[in-house]
Amino acid sequence: MSGPRKTELDFSHDSRFRGRGLWPLAGIDEVGCGPLAGPVCAAAVILNPDQPPQGVNDSKALTAKARETAFALICESALSVSFAFATAAEIDALNIRRAALLAMTRAAAGLSVRPAYALVDGRFLPDLPCRGEAIVKGDAISLSIAAASIVAKVMRDAMMRRLAERHPEYGFAENAGYGVPRHLSAIEKFGPTPYHRMSFSPLRKPSEEL
Repeated sequence: MSGPRKTELDFSHDSRFRGRGLWPLAGIDEVGCGPLAGPVCAAAVILNPDQPPQGVNDSKALTAKARETAFALICESALSVSFAFATAAEIDALNIRRAALLAMTRAAAGLSVRPAYALVDGRFLPDLPCRGEAIVKGDAISLSIAAASIVAKVMRDAMMRRLAERHPEYGFAENAGYGVPRHLSAIEKFGPTPYHRMSFSPLRKPSEEL
């Protein structure tokens, strides 16, 4: 039986890359691939090795309050932080994997410090301004990726709260666009918004599923 998951990462994994001269090092991650509505959000973070933030872990392992606290520490101490979106329309046009990679590319391009190397969560690399590598479950290994996962999650949740103000009947502030019963009932009653992903079931037309 495995032990409990660590509630905090340190900079030991990422420091290996600095020791190899691969610095500045960017961590990149995305959130929001599964929901029926809203954009996918990606973030890129270059941490300060002399001031790594405390309390950072994969965003899914943290409470909302802990994420907000970690987010503030990341923004205060990091050398550069960037985030970007790919819209529901882009997801429908490209498919979710390509749209997520596009959001990652945009986030990396928005860094004010050019990275020498990037660690990307997942199996695929986006177009980057530097060399990099993809790491499956990298947000549980790399402090830089975990920091990016927190930034992406916090910024996407903030976006969904703004969309909830425009369309309160769908419960976006609580469900983040996922297909929970209240959300599905609202779609059935009111129809989709411009922020829904029409290529996702059950929004996709039957003819598109053939």
